[in-house]
Amino acid sequence: MNDQRDDYVHGHHESVLRTHAWRTVENSAAYLAPHLAPGLAVLDVGSGPGTITIDIARRVSPGRVVGIDASQDVVERARGLAESEGVTNVEFAVGDAYALELDDESVDIVHAHQVLQHVARPVDVLREMRRVLKPGGILAVREVDYGGVMIDPATAALTEWLSVYREVHRWGGGEPDAGRRLTSWAHEAGFSDIRSTGSLWVFATPAERDWWGSAWAERATESTFATHAIESGHADLETLERIAAGWRAWATADEGWLGMPHGEIIARR
Repeated sequence: MNDQRDDYVHGHHESVLRTHAWRTVENSAAYLAPHLAPGLAVLDVGSGPGTITIDIARRVSPGRVVGIDASQDVVERARGLAESEGVTNVEFAVGDAYALELDDESVDIVHAHQVLQHVARPVDVLREMRRVLKPGGILAVREVDYGGVMIDPATAALTEWLSVYREVHRWGGGEPDAGRRLTSWAHEAGFSDIRSTGSLWVFATPAERDWWGSAWAERATESTFATHAIESGHADLETLERIAAGWRAWATADEGWLGMPHGEIIARR
């Protein structure tokens, strides 16, 4: 999917895929929903486990949807999900965001969710997305902005987590504050008709805190993030264990609240 040290700062640990599998059009692409109509051809770049992709496919049926991801294992998982849910107008394939295997001006919509933050050359990816869009076609991109993350209680462990995460993300060649950069990147890539919006993920109920906090407690010590944090010198095992404990404590705190802001753009070719 990109040319940085690893193809994904989080890796594909089960704790990562578990949080990705929660994503739908409603909670992760609501800004795109009004533009989805039957018969459209859609490309989903960085489709992951396929939950958003399959949701898009249902909304544009009988139009065709293609999801691409860098990981063969993740692609196979997405194919299995589509088959189990009986969605037949979607296909998944291994692909490279810098070199899409599609003809020029061949799709109505290109969608990407949490992709540009992980690539070393986001403007080049956007130019490639623009190439495959039909005239008047829609680019839809949404990215989190870790520079604006809000968390309470803001314990020392979770403050440390946010600092380490952003440092490791940049060490890996990505941009953790991608949400605020989308408009400028799109302009640089050749788009001029751009509508910029924003939205927020909030995790506050006991179930949401348990799910998100438990997943990040695992990521902190067991995912590729942990490997990269140690390899880059931004954390040691003791630090990562402290961060994991901080997430577990946050998950059980009645006052626990987490807000993750996102930038979004709809741009027309």
